[in-house]
Amino acid sequence: MQEEAIRKSYRRWAPVYDLTFGRITQGGRILAAHHVNLQGGSVLEVGIGTGLALEFYGPHVRVTGIDLSEDMLREAEARVRRKGLRNVDGLYPMDARAIAFPDASFDHVAAMHIMSVVPEPERVLDEMVRVVRPGGSVLIANHFAGRAEGWSLAERLAAPLADWLGWHADFPIERVLGHPGLRLEESRQVRPFGLMTFLRFRRVETGGKT
Repeated sequence: MQEEAIRKSYRRWAPVYDLTFGRITQGGRILAAHHVNLQGGSVLEVGIGTGLALEFYGPHVRVTGIDLSEDMLREAEARVRRKGLRNVDGLYPMDARAIAFPDASFDHVAAMHIMSVVPEPERVLDEMVRVVRPGGSVLIANHFAGRAEGWSLAERLAAPLADWLGWHADFPIERVLGHPGLRLEESRQVRPFGLMTFLRFRRVETGGKT
């Protein structure tokens, strides 16, 4: 998807996202936040959207969020105020292909249901790896083509509607696997319906050292 198509799509979805896609995709956010809470430290959410995961993080976790859509960020900012969340360090409009934080800035980086949305997902993954510390976690939840049993036809029918839907239903998991800076430590299908996949990676040094 191109940048302007993403902006238009999420301008349309921002007011109703929580009650539509948000409910279907919440399982991955819960799994990511649970892992971060156990480990502690700081987390960057890439494509934080309306901030649906924010209230799942414990008060001991420092949270930073970025998103291309300022409409979605306004919803996230309202959530922070409404819930009185004091562990959110900042929410910033930012292109995930050029994350404006130094190398190794965070203990964890999470991308909840955005890899099939962003232009150049491999470049986004490179940036996520860059800003997480060695030994830290990269957490990805997404719908990947062919992973949910019985949904192949629906994926094919939805593929031409990517710009309107705001995501690619036919996005292959191989596009986020095999990065030399990441070691896959967990992969599981997420409720409901197994539509989404949760991936947990460990950031490793070049050459495989943690």
